[in-house]
Amino acid sequence: MIRLLTGLALLLFAASASAENVFPYRYQTQTLPNGLRVIFIPMSGSGLVSYWSVVRTGSRDEVEPGRSGYAHFFEHMMFRGTKKYPGPVYDRIVNGLGAHSNAFTSEDLTAFHLTFAKADLAKVIELEADRFQNLHYERPEFQTEAGAVYGEYRKDQTEPAFMLEEKLRDTAFDQHTYKHTTMGFEADVKNMPQGYEYSQAFFQRFYRPENVVLLVVGDFDSAATLKLIQGSYGSWKPGYQSAAIKPEPTPSGERKAEVTYPGKTLPILDLAYRGDAFAPDNRDYVAARLLAELAFGSTSDAYKKLVLDQQKAEAIFAGVPMNRDASLFEVTAVVKRPEDLPAVQKTLEETIEQFQTKLVDPEQLARVKKHEKYGFLMQLDSPQHTAAAVVPLISAVGMIDGVDRLYKASEQVTPEDIQRAARKYFTPQRRTVIVLKGAIKP
Repeated sequence: MIRLLTGLALLLFAASASAENVFPYRYQTQTLPNGLRVIFIPMSGSGLVSYWSVVRTGSRDEVEPGRSGYAHFFEHMMFRGTKKYPGPVYDRIVNGLGAHSNAFTSEDLTAFHLTFAKADLAKVIELEADRFQNLHYERPEFQTEAGAVYGEYRKDQTEPAFMLEEKLRDTAFDQHTYKHTTMGFEADVKNMPQGYEYSQAFFQRFYRPENVVLLVVGDFDSAATLKLIQGSYGSWKPGYQSAAIKPEPTPSGERKAEVTYPGKTLPILDLAYRGDAFAPDNRDYVAARLLAELAFGSTSDAYKKLVLDQQKAEAIFAGVPMNRDASLFEVTAVVKRPEDLPAVQKTLEETIEQFQTKLVDPEQLARVKKHEKYGFLMQLDSPQHTAAAVVPLISAVGMIDGVDRLYKASEQVTPEDIQRAARKYFTPQRRTVIVLKGAIKP
């Protein structure tokens, strides 16, 4: 029988918020004997609970040739239900609770979440524990859903941003599974209806307690909720098998490709640089996150020049993702006219060179640090938003302490660190350049 933690025992594994921490809420963590990790973030008074099941498997885990797209497929398939609660019954109960229910897939995770009144928490735990342990579907249901997923892929192909991302990944990576998008390669998705037996093996391999994190945020009693989770998930058998993901070789030179969108669209320029995995203890990685905002944020010189003054770009975006493996640090510009693409690219590259040769103003760096920190904190205004904000960190490191580790490390970044990160990551030999143009001029 699983030992229940209550009262004082819960306090022993609670991580309390303090003046030294960035994350403002007390949180509690517990790992069940079968490996299932549970994270509680109590937020009393709202009357709402957000319940997340984070499977730490995404498209990066799709290593078998011809089998990409299955992580996203199970985002759909999990709503088919079980023998006890078939899909239509599950939907009817969730709708009857007035719950907001959804799911999403990324390179590194598949997340299922519901937000509902706290009085319904016990029922939600029962429903979610059942479908994660007892998902059931026959071949015809599988083939119907696989066809629907291919339909979604075809719909995504009508979006310029999807076509660009697909080309970028295929060009930038040779071996790592980040080479394909979350949707998967088209040939694999098209052939998915023939993969019924493989889908069952995929579920048994990755949907295991050691590979799942339960995140409960909102107005609930921690001791009572833990008891319910232990009773509903305690018999879930471990058996997770990690994927043998091939590391990507060191970048050896710039890569370029062009994409022609079959319709009308503004041109898009994407400069993607091979970076590092999410690591709060990697000072270069943390500095690169700040560099993206310093160089290309809405208050940067490059943004003012290209978007406001010259009006050659509709928008500029830059981002350093929180991926589990080395990913792409991207600078993207939506350009107003095709003939302005060379000038826009030149400005973006010259901006990077400035940060490589000159130290950033310390006061400007301090403002960006503050903006990053309080931008994160402003998201934490409800159970659902708080959960959504911390899920990427949970995916990357499996724990919520990544929040404080990241922002404390960010506070320590110096102008010299920014310059070093610019020199390390943002070089031509690490760069992939993708240009998308419409077949019909806008």
